[in-house]
Amino acid sequence: MANRTDPAAKSIRGTNPQNLVEKIVRSKIYQNTYWKEQCFGLTAETLVDKAMELDHIGGTYGGTRRPTPFICLILKMLQIQPEKDIVVEFIKNDDYKYVRVLGAFYLRLTGTDIDVYRYLEPLYNDYRKLRMKSADGKFILTHVDEVIDELLTKDYACDIALPRVKKRWTLESHGILEPRKSVLEDDFEEEEEKEETEQMDAVENGVNDEKDYHHGRSPTRERDRDRRRDSHRYRDRDYDRDRGRGRDRDRDRDRDRDRDRDRDRYRLRDEKDYSRDRDHDREREGRDRERRDRDRGSGRRRSPSRSRSRSRDRKRRRSPSPRRDRGEEAKKKEKKKSEKKEKKDDGTDHPDPEIAEANRIRASLGLKPLK
Repeated sequence: MANRTDPAAKSIRGTNPQNLVEKIVRSKIYQNTYWKEQCFGLTAETLVDKAMELDHIGGTYGGTRRPTPFICLILKMLQIQPEKDIVVEFIKNDDYKYVRVLGAFYLRLTGTDIDVYRYLEPLYNDYRKLRMKSADGKFILTHVDEVIDELLTKDYACDIALPRVKKRWTLESHGILEPRKSVLEDDFEEEEEKEETEQMDAVENGVNDEKDYHHGRSPTRERDRDRRRDSHRYRDRDYDRDRGRGRDRDRDRDRDRDRDRDRDRYRLRDEKDYSRDRDHDREREGRDRERRDRDRGSGRRRSPSRSRSRSRDRKRRRSPSPRRDRGEEAKKKEKKKSEKKEKKDDGTDHPDPEIAEANRIRASLGLKPLK
């Protein structure tokens, strides 16, 4: 009975309001001690006292996914379904920031698109600090405007899936929602008015100075104005001179760079030409040497008389001895005799040509000749 929705409650988005919280999270809340002890029998009037006791926000935490009091009160509001005026009063409460966030969260779950943008966007200007319990059970620091931005832009918040809302520009294009007006717009308008008045004053002062100039001005003011004009003129002249020097310096640097580049190019070209000429000279010398050698050899062949005369001169210079010539002749005779003897021993000089042919074959085979 304690977990049932109020019979007078209306369905939200075509379903039971408590179904906006997922079943697993809802069962965790039903089993929690805070739900059983503190949320039992709460009404729309007594719910405010419990909301004022909140000191942090969050969904579920720890290994067992225990729910926080904040999400327990959200489920209780879905169960009893308070009036819209009460929820708006929660949102407009400036003294208790956790009560404001509780009302904004409930309106984000149950409100229409227009109500969500109308009542939650002004909370962007609330920069107060909030304590949030993370999933690991530790507290982290956040702010009210960050929570509101999460409600308007994210799909999940405090372990609850948020219903989809239409984009603001879609509602503006259909004329359902007015364009958003920033709180700082008045300050911007005041600043623009101040700037316009200052410009008007400056224009009026300029007109008065021209009138003073035409009607006559004090010599000290004219002297100061001439001095300022001269200083500006000298400054401009110095600036032009420095700029001209800088241009000349850049021009000289470019000229030196081009000269060095041309010098390198010419040096490389000269080196290539020198190496090419040296190779040509070597080839020419080789060809000349070959031609010289060829001519020398051909000259020896073409002039036999010259070679004979040279050989005669060599023979005359040698002055050979008769003993040496006799020894050579004797050796030649002995050689001829041995050749004749070998021929006779081979049997190749046999008068019978068949036997001579057979002896020749046997001699080539290393056999004795036939007689």
